[in-house]
Amino acid sequence: QVELVESGGGSVQAGGSLKLSCKYSAFQNCMAWFRQAPGNERERVAAIYTSADRTYYTDSVRGRFTASHDNAKDTLYLQMNSLQPEDTAMYYCATDNVRSDTYCYTAWRQADFPNWGRGTQVTVSS
Repeated sequence: QVELVESGGGSVQAGGSLKLSCKYSAFQNCMAWFRQAPGNERERVAAIYTSADRTYYTDSVRGRFTASHDNAKDTLYLQMNSLQPEDTAMYYCATDNVRSDTYCYTAWRQADFPNWGRGTQVTVSS
């Protein structure tokens, strides 16, 4: 069982920035950030296939969010810029070991990832 602990959430005004962190207990080659707003399904916003350092983003955050990882610190990051009220959600990190970048790229569903953190809340006010 991989342990994941998110941090860095908070409240910001529209246009502001936050950087989320996810400390992991074991390295895995597909690491993702999901978010879930009340009444909505959990959606993947970013993923990294660390074996090839490839990142994938959902359209609504591309150009504003940047996912990265630091293996020396066992930490996954999500830099979020130009935040908007619609970005308000609980943000979760999730990880898995997969066979290729294609598996990581196509892992859009919550059920695709076996390891989850408890989340960190991001609230953006207008």
